[in-house]
Amino acid sequence: MAPTLLLKVRMCFGSPQLTSTARFLCTKDIKPNIGGRKVDRKNNRQPEIPNRAFRQDTEDGKSKKSSMLPQTSFPRSVFAAGTAKRTAELMKRKAQLVSEEEEQQDGGRRTGIKIGKLQPPERPLSPAEWKKLRESLGNPERFDIRMMKALFSSGSELNIAKSLLTFVAVEMGTLSYELLLCYLTLCVSSGHDDEVSDVYRIMRGSFPSLETGASSLFIKAFSRTARWKEAVEILQEVKKVYSPSTRNYGDVVAAAVYHNDATTAWGLYDELIEKGLSPHQETWDALFTGVKEGGGEKEMGAMTESEQHERLLGILMYMRNNQIYPQQAVANRIKSWFESLSNQKWTAAWSSATPKGVCRCCGSELESIQLSAEEYQELKDRVMTDVIQGKDVFKKTTPEELERFKVFVKRKPAFDVVIDGLNVANINKDKSKQSETLLAVVSELERQALSILVLGRKHMLTASRTWNRHNMSLIQQKAHCFFTDNISEDDPFLLYATLHSGNHCQFVSRDLMRDHKACLPDGPARRLFFKWQRGHQLVVAGYVVAGRRVRFQNIPCFDTIVQSTGDTWHIPYDDTEDRSTYEVPQRWLCLTRKH
Repeated sequence: MAPTLLLKVRMCFGSPQLTSTARFLCTKDIKPNIGGRKVDRKNNRQPEIPNRAFRQDTEDGKSKKSSMLPQTSFPRSVFAAGTAKRTAELMKRKAQLVSEEEEQQDGGRRTGIKIGKLQPPERPLSPAEWKKLRESLGNPERFDIRMMKALFSSGSELNIAKSLLTFVAVEMGTLSYELLLCYLTLCVSSGHDDEVSDVYRIMRGSFPSLETGASSLFIKAFSRTARWKEAVEILQEVKKVYSPSTRNYGDVVAAAVYHNDATTAWGLYDELIEKGLSPHQETWDALFTGVKEGGGEKEMGAMTESEQHERLLGILMYMRNNQIYPQQAVANRIKSWFESLSNQKWTAAWSSATPKGVCRCCGSELESIQLSAEEYQELKDRVMTDVIQGKDVFKKTTPEELERFKVFVKRKPAFDVVIDGLNVANINKDKSKQSETLLAVVSELERQALSILVLGRKHMLTASRTWNRHNMSLIQQKAHCFFTDNISEDDPFLLYATLHSGNHCQFVSRDLMRDHKACLPDGPARRLFFKWQRGHQLVVAGYVVAGRRVRFQNIPCFDTIVQSTGDTWHIPYDDTEDRSTYEVPQRWLCLTRKH
């Protein structure tokens, strides 16, 4: 900042307020720009799955369709990465939800958004020119703040923002905390780290303390420069008042790695983990990047490479234990790191798994999706306690009905499959054929000689255009049936019956059970539930068509999780931005060690 401007500015001691732009910058995943350069802003019995169509990746990476069936719109599993987005887009196209009229209306609304926004100038203005501009706009309130935000949003040159500061200093004799925070946001986002140093000196000398937004911005900016240790000092000060964010820790860890201070980097990383925070992908990227090649025992910031080797393997185990998948950029770093261990002779390749759970690259068998006896019992106990008998269970049913169902289940043989009747009946758009749809699904499973339980509601037994009495009678002949009160929810009954029947039992529903998984009190229990769900949930593929066999989406036989046998590592990674939280990646990093 120009020295002449510093002499003109008298600082005000207004109440610190964090602007939305500052919060945005503090939380946005912006890769640290080390060096301070300017950055651009711009074996269990399972129901067979007939006529299953799936994609297989060939060795050259191209996909090949099964020659037996036409390509289906639905992927191999409802849990495959990108399924939710692709299915939503497919449904949108089929229903033709976006008409030309709606697009025109949307266009009008988008145009209307700009009304009332300030248009920033294209060059620096003198104080007189700024005053004239403000007057031409009707002297709007908070002109300086709104204009600075407009400069940030439009990516304007820094000199224009400086001229605005000069105008405010001359006009008001003071610069508010909020205006300086907006200016700081602009400087950090555009990589003007030298300017950040001046703003830091001004704010430190004029305000008794810095709030969350300013502290985070200064940590980010200093972490990209030779003054990175000041970022460490700010972080230590912040810890006296509130808990630093994952981003705060990540910025300083990346700076410490870049400046070869492994002790500081790993110390802060451990602190982050101890606080229960989940590291950002950029933090792992920095740690895997920071390890030098060579495989020797030379000192690196008071830590040997062998010590760091164990710490990096610890990151992979953290990903495994928390079912976290590295993004492709981090997977590349991991790949490069393994290949740099020349004394261990690791080879790396990008791969995928066959439907039988075998790595297409090395031929290793991936871990089974089926739970062990211990895992199954643990999950069963937790679901029974926290979901079936949870605090809000009787908002979904009554004690008498739940007890009646438990007695019903105990008197029946173990089921092979449990069907959420109402959920399945609503697969097709034609709601007049719900009983016909449900009958088709039940008949498909009965054809496989499976013991079936259908869960429904009492209104389904009342003859109507939707619920054909003959169809419902056939369903009751082919399967065991339990009908709850019309106000009850089916899911607790479905989970109870499925888990009570044993680890072989599967269930049919399109419900992804996210609410019930959320009822479980901790991460390990929720991940165990998700693993069980992916290995036991049958989802009808597409629509049920009269005269055709019902098809189900493929249930994977392997677990999508970071895994190792000692001489191999298989790491599933994100190669798409379309994956929802309940979906799993389809691509793997295969690492094998030669002896």
